[in-house]
Amino acid sequence: MSGVQPSATDTSGAQSTDGAHTAYGHDDRNDDVLVDVRGVKVHFPIKRGVIFDKTVGHVYAVDGIDLQIRRGETYGLVGESGSGKSTLGRAILNLEPPTEGSVEFDGIDIASLQGEELRRKRQDIQMVFQDPMGSLDPRQSVESLLLEGMKAHGLTKDGTEASRRLRELLSAVGLPVAALKKYPHEFSGGQRQRIGIARALSVNPKLIVADEPVSALDVSVQAQVINLLEDLQEEFGLTYLVVAHDLAVVRHISDRIGVMYLGGIVEEAPADALYATPLHPYTRALMSAVPVPDPLVEDRRERIILTGDLPSPSNPPSGCRFHTRCPWRQETKCDTERPVLRVPDIPGVAADHRVACHWAEQIESGEIQPHEVTAEFVEQHAGGGDGSLMGPATAVEAMVHHPGNTAGGGGGGG
Repeated sequence: MSGVQPSATDTSGAQSTDGAHTAYGHDDRNDDVLVDVRGVKVHFPIKRGVIFDKTVGHVYAVDGIDLQIRRGETYGLVGESGSGKSTLGRAILNLEPPTEGSVEFDGIDIASLQGEELRRKRQDIQMVFQDPMGSLDPRQSVESLLLEGMKAHGLTKDGTEASRRLRELLSAVGLPVAALKKYPHEFSGGQRQRIGIARALSVNPKLIVADEPVSALDVSVQAQVINLLEDLQEEFGLTYLVVAHDLAVVRHISDRIGVMYLGGIVEEAPADALYATPLHPYTRALMSAVPVPDPLVEDRRERIILTGDLPSPSNPPSGCRFHTRCPWRQETKCDTERPVLRVPDIPGVAADHRVACHWAEQIESGEIQPHEVTAEFVEQHAGGGDGSLMGPATAVEAMVHHPGNTAGGGGGGG
């Protein structure tokens, strides 16, 4: 192993959870920030026992995250199965209250709200689910589905105005007015997702959390839905948090991207910068899995091999969460100190590009070279996390999820 020392700008520890936020991360005076996530942890207890449930451990689904989502932008959250990205999305919606930390929406701590105050605030935060068929009540017509949220928030007092609003919603998502009298099973998958989007829009939200919005759709339909989301954002001034594992989708729709691994964000940057200059070893591996159309470039480019499975969120590694699979792992720091999400001291890297790696500067300069990593068996636990700990969801995840597979040989997700 190299005896190289980390950059002087590197400080050890987890992503800041005590209010001391790094880089541009958290500025209370920034009125452009709509969502401010500070030191959020979501831990699920593991219970055993027949008569008395005894807590024997925890699943650390989200383990100390700081991020901000600005008004009018699309923030993409990407990572393999079990990384905690969907759990983080639910924490922002307060569907999974954080174990620690806070989520501020429009300057208000969501967890501090109760009853009527929470109901009113939830009008501003809506969700588009992965499975449109599973999220739509098959016994309700489209009209009933759209009116349900509007009634809950007192937006249907005038019947004429409600009818006009329904027509506007269907027009916005590209469905005919005749769809109002139909039921979910009468539509295709893409049309059902459009209904789900219309339902989210019906209460005039500020933020939409889209959890894998196109992964359940045919490839031919995915682009249509993504383009629709972009058009609606421009028309209604929406802010998006898009949770996905498809790298191509995330790049196309996102202004900024956060890469998650085992409960933490390991890199965050504007979309173009992340794809042009990935700095974290895990991000480099993900990017090497994205195919390049030019066969000459594809044959010559770097392919990063990750061995071993994703460690269990109930027993995460000490130090850097990625060190058990990292080709650039060093004997010092990696095993014992969790790196902070920081702006690296690398020429040309902007202040909004953050990475959680002790050795980002040395890896980028070539001072530290990759080496072989011995695969280790990692016991998997069913349950917890973001609901998908037991296997890869795409070819991309499969390439970085199983021993002996090369990350460069798969497709770009989906």
